[in-house]
Amino acid sequence: MKTDSDRFLHARDTLLRAQNYDEAKAAFHWPDLIHFNWALDYFDPMAEGNSKTALIWVDDTGREIKRSFDEMARRSNQLANFFKDLGFEKSDVVLLMLSNTVDLYEVLLAALKTSVVVTPASTLLTPADIQDRIRRGKVKHIIAEEALLDKIEEAGDVLKSVRTRVVVGEGRHGWVPLSKSRSGSDRFKASCPTYATDPCLLYFTSGTTAHPKMVLHTQASYGLAHRLTGELWLDSHPDDLHWNISDLGWGKAAWSSFYGPWHMGACVFGMDTYRFDAVHTLQTLARYPITTWCAPPTALRQMVRQDLAAYRFPHLRHCITAGEPLNPEILTIWRKATGLTLYEAYGQTETVVLIGNFRSLGHEVRPGSMGKANPAFDIALLDGDLREVPAGEEGEIAVRVEPHRPAGLFQKYWEEPGMTADRFRGGWYLTGDRAIRDAAGYFWFVGRKDDIIKSSGYRIGPFEVESALMEHDAVLEVGVVGKPDFERGQIVKAFVVLRDGWASSDELKTDLKSHCKRVAAPYKYPREIEFIEELPKTISGKTRHGELRSRG
Repeated sequence: MKTDSDRFLHARDTLLRAQNYDEAKAAFHWPDLIHFNWALDYFDPMAEGNSKTALIWVDDTGREIKRSFDEMARRSNQLANFFKDLGFEKSDVVLLMLSNTVDLYEVLLAALKTSVVVTPASTLLTPADIQDRIRRGKVKHIIAEEALLDKIEEAGDVLKSVRTRVVVGEGRHGWVPLSKSRSGSDRFKASCPTYATDPCLLYFTSGTTAHPKMVLHTQASYGLAHRLTGELWLDSHPDDLHWNISDLGWGKAAWSSFYGPWHMGACVFGMDTYRFDAVHTLQTLARYPITTWCAPPTALRQMVRQDLAAYRFPHLRHCITAGEPLNPEILTIWRKATGLTLYEAYGQTETVVLIGNFRSLGHEVRPGSMGKANPAFDIALLDGDLREVPAGEEGEIAVRVEPHRPAGLFQKYWEEPGMTADRFRGGWYLTGDRAIRDAAGYFWFVGRKDDIIKSSGYRIGPFEVESALMEHDAVLEVGVVGKPDFERGQIVKAFVVLRDGWASSDELKTDLKSHCKRVAAPYKYPREIEFIEELPKTISGKTRHGELRSRG
């Protein structure tokens, strides 16, 4: 008789054995699981007695720490027992504020074992952000590093609702040192079963256009679904060393800093850095035997402005990117300098990988395209009446959820039933993102539904205009929005950050407009250009288009 774990592994192996896209699409079926806890049911059995290196962590000074799979399993067991003794109960919400250190990986594994709901948070959050997360997330426990305690305590009276505070580092009044856990047993037995539908992760979105939403995932929607679909994009093998430079406070980190590589027995590379530095990142790629690597387009845009010819990456074989659309110019520069292709994928905090360039399925990467639909999902582009649009026409990206709901979608927006119902309509999950699909099945991103510019009867996606401007030698970064206009409804306005050595001028504005007319349809050119020192961004590095629109 097959167990839930057997069904899980069978579904995974079905995808991994597929020789091409059509075969994967035809063969895959989502397993119907009752019980599932990735840390207990998959990681621990895989890790027991396994001396293979699971984690290599370094800091800016070159200090290096290694942990085997067996060490990670035993240490997380100690922590799980410690948390249980402190009163962590199933479905309690735990706010996790740790830098990218060994403790973070161990704590996250342990928290999953106790079946609490983890809400990872960036260490860059302000006291107001922290207050908001505690209040709206109904946080019962906090685990944070010593350097953040003053900031957390500035959250004020809302902390009265927090039952337990754990500190990594020196303790203080009201905080329990994590180091006390080291005297406990490294064998852990869960006090209650974990169901596949149990809540597991509560992520706050990056909030590019509005107040951050709270996205609730289950044990299956991330722990199961990332591993049944993510391998196609990550292309992880047991002998790989994988580095994902995303901040671990965001959902992207779960994609490829945690579940993905470890599910395939690969080693995770971690680095504790306060801020992204393009030169340091390139030096790290050249210095360590990193074979697979993930970076968001925000970072790549800075990296390709460096002298890439000065670096060699002898071990690197596979590069992936996600988080926002990748400008074709960036892919071209990277491939010309390194000989490596960037494999882009599309997903949301609410989902796993929905669309991507899957190397393992032999996809040809077409610059500017997000790739093809994940073979585990039925994805369509819909019009305003929820009807599918034909190839070549713009529509909203949607995932079919009836009659069978795929596992790789979030459960709901936390305590927002109206918002949840608005996204799940007519048998579809509506992403709020718009795209065009060509006759070959490749998707081309247009923009967020709220970001689409309507000018003189034309619909203009900001991303295409931004990509066109990025090809100009003067442009470092750019954000494009629609500005209200009496005659046209809206006009295209571009906020441009210049590269070093370039100065703002009316002549340069004219040149940028002419350039855009040459590389994109003439009606898409920005009728107004404003030079600024830097773009407003979320903590995760995404451009705040809503703030740009408010500037007018």
